[in-house]
Amino acid sequence: MISKGNKTRKKRRHGFMKRNKTRTGRNVIKARRARGRKRLTH
Repeated sequence: MISKGNKTRKKRRHGFMKRNKTRTGRNVIKARRARGRKRLTH
């Protein structure tokens, strides 16, 4: 069975705020900015 997308869960697990809270998360955002990604996080 394929699960239906859950927007709230997606935002909470991979959202910008969650990424910003941890050091590694901030590194992820930094790396994505450096690569010139249009979307940094969900």
